[in-house]
Amino acid sequence: MKKLAALTLALTLALSATGCAASGSSEETAAQATAAAAEETQGTQDAAESTVLKVAASPSPHAEILEQVKDVLAAEGIDLQITEYNDYIVPNTAVEDELEDVNYFQHQPYLDNFNEENGTHLVSVAQIHYEPMGVFAGKTASLDALAEGAIVAVPNDATNEARALQLLEANGLISLDSNAGLNATPNDITDNPLKLEFLEMEAAQLPNAIEDVDIAVINGNYAIDAGYSVAKDALAVETADSDAAQTYANVIVVKEGNEENPAVQALVEALKSDEIRDFINETYDGAVLPID
Repeated sequence: MKKLAALTLALTLALSATGCAASGSSEETAAQATAAAAEETQGTQDAAESTVLKVAASPSPHAEILEQVKDVLAAEGIDLQITEYNDYIVPNTAVEDELEDVNYFQHQPYLDNFNEENGTHLVSVAQIHYEPMGVFAGKTASLDALAEGAIVAVPNDATNEARALQLLEANGLISLDSNAGLNATPNDITDNPLKLEFLEMEAAQLPNAIEDVDIAVINGNYAIDAGYSVAKDALAVETADSDAAQTYANVIVVKEGNEENPAVQALVEALKSDEIRDFINETYDGAVLPID
């Protein structure tokens, strides 16, 4: 009987110990599951709290500059999503149609003209940088070597064409009607000593046509894309202290009513920082200049 009692007691103690171990393991597993669920919930909340800001931009320099502020905005809970466009139309219609929140590719005169012609409701919220327009050599190596009847390629959109013609006027190649202003076209040329012929084409295509014309007047961003250095390769360039520097500053654009959007204002602040100013000055060799 004593042996039987001892055996019974041993079994009881063993079962009790096993029960405690199982209970402890269960509690530990439950605690781990709770912690994992809490972590997942927090991750979901963080994702939900993150603000997505969609920006339409030209590849260079706009998208490159925007890439420099992604981490800064991410730290503020803003997920900056950049889509690159190679034309001057879709970035505006995308913002108007609310497919994009912001665009960064154009200057104010172009924006004003686009709104007028298309009935869009787009507004600028800040000037960020200026891209000097340059005259680049094609078949003719210098402005002094231009022959009578030389072919000059210029952008075909209203504001950039006027700007190109003003640059040619500043270099003594033509004279323009003083009333033409930002709407000047070749029809407003009052004096053309060399009887230059003008080939009007989409701004993005100008670098591709350079070998077929004598000279081309190219926007800074498309010159960069084509591998040109405005500072080293241009035959003539808009100066940093010219009226063009302010008139044609590239702007951050939103649909009317979104100007005070906190994410948009955070983007502007990041782009106006000293860090971005230094990046622009160090990267683009004078082809892009920050605006104060």
